[in-house]
Amino acid sequence: MRIAVVGATGMVGQVIMKVLEERKFPVDELIPAASERSAGKEVIMNKQSWKVLSVIEALEKKPQIALFSAGGDISRKWAELFCKNGCVVIDNSSAWRMEEHVPLVVPEINASSIDASHRLIANPNCSTIQMVMVLAPLHKKYGIKRIVVSTYQSVTGTGAKAVEQMMNEREGKKGEMAYSYPIDKNCIPQCDEFTADGYTKEEMKLINETRKILGDSNMQITSTAVRVPVTGGHSESVNVTFRKDYDLGEVHDILSNTRGVEVMDNPVNSLYPMPLTAEGRDEVFAGRLRRDLSASNSLNMWIVADNLRKGAATNAVQIAENLIYKRLV
Repeated sequence: MRIAVVGATGMVGQVIMKVLEERKFPVDELIPAASERSAGKEVIMNKQSWKVLSVIEALEKKPQIALFSAGGDISRKWAELFCKNGCVVIDNSSAWRMEEHVPLVVPEINASSIDASHRLIANPNCSTIQMVMVLAPLHKKYGIKRIVVSTYQSVTGTGAKAVEQMMNEREGKKGEMAYSYPIDKNCIPQCDEFTADGYTKEEMKLINETRKILGDSNMQITSTAVRVPVTGGHSESVNVTFRKDYDLGEVHDILSNTRGVEVMDNPVNSLYPMPLTAEGRDEVFAGRLRRDLSASNSLNMWIVADNLRKGAATNAVQIAENLIYKRLV
């Protein structure tokens, strides 16, 4: 089994290799690929050193599966070439997510959408993944009418440059800026670029991807995405209105029995999920579950996950595991 990781030297690429190792994914040959400036470097996985190749060198190696985490431009340029070369591509960028012929997959929810005809599979946005992990079983039971979500997103979602900016600010050092403003001791109400209607691309990803994954193009969703000075993971305040009433105890039971979700909800003992809770973990954590007293059939919740793991790397590796389980590679 030849596995390519395109973007192997980036933050998500490094975590992908860590998750492959942790989950004992059957890798006979790792094909790490990155930009020309990183080619020739070495990465370590399964106690073995692997030379980083250029993307075209990785293509020539004919991997069976390629996990892309090098950004949308690279994915648009190379993904289909890998597919034509006999590879299944799992792409972590936003390049292909909304293409009708490309499945957008969270394995616990819609792994059944993948079949032998699919050579290109999209990994959803990190904020979308954690939200739909919690909402999908509730949508199945009660039917979701409307979602209002505000995100509090880790600087790791921007990348190593943003983490370096925050740490420089904390240490009083001057350095390269990933953001237009200081991030330490600050919140920036902008994730990604603004669109013509005043929403950011990140906010629109939450809206459009959630509709696609949950299979309801008419679902009412509005979002606000904020960058906050943490590294452990993304947090979300979610208000959801169902089509029918719900029992709060039943909601607890449903989520407690949902694979990949862990309920942390004991307000008496101040138990609730935080980025520090999620860091390094693959579960999606849900807490602060409470009835919205201002609107019928509505529920408030707080959702947290490590955006580099379940929000990116782990979800991609789980898709790859599903391909092997279904004998699609």
